[in-house]
Amino acid sequence: MPPKRTSLTTVERAFEILDLLWELDGAGPSELAGRMGLPDSTVYDYLRSLSETKYVTRDDGEYRLSSYFLTIGGKMKYRNRLFQVAKPEMKRVVSETDELIGLTLENEGRAVVYHQEEGRQALSLGTYSGATTPLHTVATGKAILAHLPEERVDEIIETRGLEQRTEHSITDPAELKAELAEIRETGHAVDWDEQVIGMGMAAVPILVNDEILGSFGIVVPTGRIRDSSYRSVLLQKLQEMTNTVTINYQYGN
Repeated sequence: MPPKRTSLTTVERAFEILDLLWELDGAGPSELAGRMGLPDSTVYDYLRSLSETKYVTRDDGEYRLSSYFLTIGGKMKYRNRLFQVAKPEMKRVVSETDELIGLTLENEGRAVVYHQEEGRQALSLGTYSGATTPLHTVATGKAILAHLPEERVDEIIETRGLEQRTEHSITDPAELKAELAEIRETGHAVDWDEQVIGMGMAAVPILVNDEILGSFGIVVPTGRIRDSSYRSVLLQKLQEMTNTVTINYQYGN
């Protein structure tokens, strides 16, 4: 006998409410009900149940996500072996460059900022651990895409599309695939003005036994990344860092 759909719908609606509470930074039952097309009483029942857990709090009639999500995210981050071996190397490279360095992973077809280290001249972009962007608009994302199976790349393009963040974003699948082939050949990715005008990035993939784990990227103003000499320095530091991290990941304690 197939499972009842009702229980699945209940779970889906609960997560939809959590997503809306994140998007709205807090809301009351009526506002959520209007967004979801449900009666106020139904949404109130969900909110009351969720507020009895660790995940939602109520304050002056408004419901918000609780800080418990931060606790969960922090635990997930610090349990990740790649993060553990990458963090000290990222700090070292930041001390040498004073730029913004990020560790990026892929999740559900998007680039996720997993960890950042900021130097004194780092761009202030308002990014944070957990922030997501389209893979095809940043060098870190393209470094990952270049080493995913072709069928997975096609799936991401089909389901996510090629969103145009700026006039320089790649929106043609053939053009993107040509760039991914070049990234595989050179071992690195570079972009500027594709995600944010004025922002550039150099990135390298993190590969262990030919499996793509993520990528490292150094974010700088467009003017600095377009300087070929400086770009070469950044790519060399990224590659040295990646070499150390992959060895420690495989063989470290």
